[in-house]
Amino acid sequence: MPVIRTAPVLLRRRTAALLIAPALLLTACGGSEGDSADGETEKSAAGFPLTLTDCGQKVTLKSAPKRVVSLNQGTTEILLSLGLADRIAGTATWTDPVLKGLEKANATVPRLADNNPSFEKVLDAEPDFVTASFVSTLGKGGVATREQFEKLGVPTYVSPSDCAGKDNDSGGDGSRSTPLTLDIVYGEIRDLSRAMGVKERGDKLVAQLKARVTKATTGLDASGTSLMYWFANAQSPYLAGCCGAPGAITRAVGAKNAFSDTHDEWPQINWETVADRDPDVIVLGDLTRKSQTAETAKAKIHFLETNAATRNLTAVKKKRYILLSGQAMNPSIRTVEGIEQVAAGLRDFGLAK
Repeated sequence: MPVIRTAPVLLRRRTAALLIAPALLLTACGGSEGDSADGETEKSAAGFPLTLTDCGQKVTLKSAPKRVVSLNQGTTEILLSLGLADRIAGTATWTDPVLKGLEKANATVPRLADNNPSFEKVLDAEPDFVTASFVSTLGKGGVATREQFEKLGVPTYVSPSDCAGKDNDSGGDGSRSTPLTLDIVYGEIRDLSRAMGVKERGDKLVAQLKARVTKATTGLDASGTSLMYWFANAQSPYLAGCCGAPGAITRAVGAKNAFSDTHDEWPQINWETVADRDPDVIVLGDLTRKSQTAETAKAKIHFLETNAATRNLTAVKKKRYILLSGQAMNPSIRTVEGIEQVAAGLRDFGLAK
């Protein structure tokens, strides 16, 4: 984990800046009312102070943040979709090009790092609010812990989709006891829109996403069709278990996940087991990052069609590939995009009634 060098001047400067700016303090609060993504919300008639219960922690904002640092692409794209580019002080950890339609807004926002930035780099942006999509980003071994930011008076928020019904201490990418639902994703949008003082924009965005899901899936029946989701890594592939974002996509289109019998988020499964399951369709993560082997869809297809263990798979022989962004395969607003693309692919292959 990055450690601040013994720089008391840096710490005093950052702390002073945060205290001078409109105060946003993380506090332990009592009872609350209303609703949030995975807990309660309380707010005054004017909207602030606002307290969200997030991943087991209460986050209190005294006013709407003006300098947000978003440490994962998922939360970044929500903030950009809410029209908040002018209040984002920095972004980090990108697996894909920004969501289509957000390119112009994103170009105005500083990118702190393509992957995890250092704690110092985040503090240099003088944030008054820090968001992340994954518990690990704001945990030990990540950018910094939530407690480290709290000590500097900086409130933090972690996507409830990485907490609700999920055990992040089970190894790997964690495991889920409860399937992820789109309502949790929608709850995150509502949380962030309230936190930023633009509740109406959040409600509008959720309504638009729900309408897209309805349009994509109305009349669709893909029962009897098995899907396999491959995120990355050729030697020991990360394939989707039952209950994360791919599970939500699969349920929405009425199909089956070839590995629905594992609750691990992204278990590493050998190709011999894949051959035994022989999925009807393979959904491929088309990533632009360079941290694993076979990141792009092109590289994945080349591997599938040349490897002895995979070239005779039904989906490979019939070239039944559906390409998704990495963000669509993680819990995010792009999961809706994933539903649309998988539904369209199944119809194109003649596998949906």
